[in-house]
Amino acid sequence: MPQGQVAVTPQDGLTTRQRRNRPLLAVHTGEMKGKSTAAFGMAMRAWNQGWSIAVYQFVKSAKWRVGEENALTALGRLHAETGEGGPVVWHKMGSGWSWSRRQGTEVDHAADAAEGWAQIKRDLAAEAHRFYVLDEFTYPLKWGWVDVDDVVETLTQRPGAQHVVVTGRDAPPALVEAADLVVEMTKVKHPMDAGQKGQRGIEW
Repeated sequence: MPQGQVAVTPQDGLTTRQRRNRPLLAVHTGEMKGKSTAAFGMAMRAWNQGWSIAVYQFVKSAKWRVGEENALTALGRLHAETGEGGPVVWHKMGSGWSWSRRQGTEVDHAADAAEGWAQIKRDLAAEAHRFYVLDEFTYPLKWGWVDVDDVVETLTQRPGAQHVVVTGRDAPPALVEAADLVVEMTKVKHPMDAGQKGQRGIEW
């Protein structure tokens, strides 16, 4: 959008303000790194607006404290202490409804994923937050642990002014079709191609 100008003005009966403030469903997919990082960057912008933030992290290890988790939970504490920004909640692997691919059975994993999705549905129905990050959520969809049609229907019919960002590789076509904003991260170059592993401050 050059200079912030839209390409078309739809005949949808909405005012410019109503259309501009319509809540978005975003999908960050593709093989390259940066999908979650971009979503957490959006979450920080949302926090700055005073919005309530919820992160549901589906795959990464419960023992792995990513930098964005530390940063966002610190911002949540700042809000609690000073009123600046918005509240932050972070649901992660090992906290009741998440799983590890290395532990338990396929049935256990599917049940845990379904429980996690059920919690998200409850929060959306209650309009508990203003901004949601469903991190690595495409994987339980790909593995068949959560029904894609149910997810698409729930996210497209969510009430209020709730923004949702879904991250992960191999986003299902139905979710991509339903989303308002879709980004596909594509690798051009990566340090690992030259034998360099991930490092502090870049990958975590």
